[in-house]
Amino acid sequence: MNRYLFVSCFFCVITVTAQQNASVSFEKWLSLKAVGAAIISPNGKFVAYTVMTTDWVNNVYVTEIWLYRDGLPTFQLTRTEKGGSRSPKFTPDSKWISFLADRGSKTQLYLISVNGGEAFPITKEDNGVLDYQWSPDGEYIAFSEPEADTKKEKSSKERYGAFAIEGEEYKLNHLWLLHFSYDSVMADQLPCYESKPDTLAKKKPVNCSTLPKPVRLTEGDFTVMDFKWRPDGQSIAFTRQPNPLIKSYVHADIAMVTVSDKKITSIISNASADFFGDWAPDGKQFVYLTNLNDTISFFYKNRHVFIYDMASGASRELAVGFDEQKNIAEWNKNGIYFTAFQKTAMGIFLIDPISGMTSPVITGIEISSSIGFSTIADKMVITGRKFPNLQEIYIKTNSDSLQRISDMTRQLAGWNIPQNEVIHWKSRDGATIEGVLLKPANYDAKRKYPLLVVLHGGPTGVDRPEPVPTYVYPIMQWCEKGALVLRVNYRGSAGYGEVFRSLNVRNLGIGDMWDVVSGVEQLNKLGLIDTSRMGCMGWSQGGYISAFLTTHTNMFKAISVGAGISNWVTYYVNTDITPFTPQYLKATPWNDMDIYSKTSPMTTINKANTPTLIQHGELDKRVPISNGYELFRGLQDRGIPSKLIVYKGFGHIITKPKERLAAVWHNWLWFNHYIFGDPMEQIPVE
Repeated sequence: MNRYLFVSCFFCVITVTAQQNASVSFEKWLSLKAVGAAIISPNGKFVAYTVMTTDWVNNVYVTEIWLYRDGLPTFQLTRTEKGGSRSPKFTPDSKWISFLADRGSKTQLYLISVNGGEAFPITKEDNGVLDYQWSPDGEYIAFSEPEADTKKEKSSKERYGAFAIEGEEYKLNHLWLLHFSYDSVMADQLPCYESKPDTLAKKKPVNCSTLPKPVRLTEGDFTVMDFKWRPDGQSIAFTRQPNPLIKSYVHADIAMVTVSDKKITSIISNASADFFGDWAPDGKQFVYLTNLNDTISFFYKNRHVFIYDMASGASRELAVGFDEQKNIAEWNKNGIYFTAFQKTAMGIFLIDPISGMTSPVITGIEISSSIGFSTIADKMVITGRKFPNLQEIYIKTNSDSLQRISDMTRQLAGWNIPQNEVIHWKSRDGATIEGVLLKPANYDAKRKYPLLVVLHGGPTGVDRPEPVPTYVYPIMQWCEKGALVLRVNYRGSAGYGEVFRSLNVRNLGIGDMWDVVSGVEQLNKLGLIDTSRMGCMGWSQGGYISAFLTTHTNMFKAISVGAGISNWVTYYVNTDITPFTPQYLKATPWNDMDIYSKTSPMTTINKANTPTLIQHGELDKRVPISNGYELFRGLQDRGIPSKLIVYKGFGHIITKPKERLAAVWHNWLWFNHYIFGDPMEQIPVE
């Protein structure tokens, strides 16, 4: 405990002078605990949810499982040293909670009583467990696992060392079946615990080396993605892809395996991607999402919702008039629930499986990530929030009562939370653009403020009103320092319909620039900003737009490009998601080099004059680091103040707290120098 206090106090000392005008240190801000996905027990009496914390000493984010019990205090259920526990699920009888954790060398499946106590492993797989589902009667567990190296592969490594063939470096994931009845499997475990099943939670395991042996359920040249038991427990439906590489999901289809004989039947196989959703309560139908035969625009067009009837083999479409991407949550006696963005808010919707019509589910909160139901669907658990609160866990009953069972927001006590306002304006081509404008808590309408523009990724991301937006941009601290921050939901963002998401097709960068510039012009017309002190930044697609602005405008005093594209040709030949560019630009470089040139920041590098910070992960496969080097070299050749910072060992996202802290400091010092006139400093090291 003392070492954590020492680290915390050490950080406090070094940030007192460097973070002037900021009442909350970056460490405290990055250490905010956050709740994640939640599930409710079949009997509706318990809720399990994850809480992520920051471990500065070990430089990891740790996720553990917490448990709410009706009428009793909420408590932390799991403690795992190597990064935590995830994927909690209740057994059908609501007496136990299973979860995944790495407490050795591979991720295994564990079981723990709802009363707490010691968790014990129920798998010992050499390649680890990826995902799992309990059978409806609780007798079996289906789980997915990567295939092991073949004898040929092992021999090759021994003789030739390590090498990879592009597009073939993966392991297929297949389904396995574990028999887990209290009468048989638990009886075999009793000698390890010297107790009966009802009191296992009170005993510590003693030399538990014998675990039930799973049997393989699927074989074939494909990989298993999502899967779910049919309500009768006789078969499992699953989404399958040719391989686990991201670019193969356009070929996903839906199949079913019969547990008794392992027979696999292909059910849905359109030319484009098909994804299993959920079974009807009686198991006679299932709902699925599909891009049908659209293999050239599925990145930005809506997926269709269909019901498949097992008896007739016929499909029919639902929610035809609903214009946004839909995420199936559950099919229960009330109907088919899904979540979807509606502008800057995410809502819950219900489809009537008979009429196919949709209706909103009024909750009084914005949905953040997940929803779940008790067996009889009389209770719903929601991960969501009410601004200006942080994300919390709520229970909603059919009587519409809403009960909050977590308390993350108390961490913000005494913080100067920025004001959030959703604004809209017209872009150059007449498109209506929305954004979130953040103002200091002590905002003065009589003065003009410096402006910092922060752009999300995607492009199908969406910015929403948030009390303390995080990642690598210290937005709250900049508001305290005396700036306005504009977060732009540029064309292509989710929540505004298919047509809006299509507006940057063959218009990448160009239309995005219109949306940003017109937003800045709108704020200037309103007399809110000091246009001589403006900056822009973003990560991924937001980094691309920032790079585009660097080489196309001189309106900003400083820019930060995080993991951004600088040249679409460079990107296309290096990225792990090759279908992206041909879908948005409607060509390969070899078929239409003009559109690649028109939309690439490097084409106009000789017009660049803006000081630019470039941040990139060393091992980024989504936007390979060659894009960062290309932009940096072009700016350096022109003598433009620029800096390329490479975060060692990271891919597209910075996933560790210390390196994320470094990235925050790099942005803070860069913009403070060019926007606020502070001396250019190095991040503090002592």
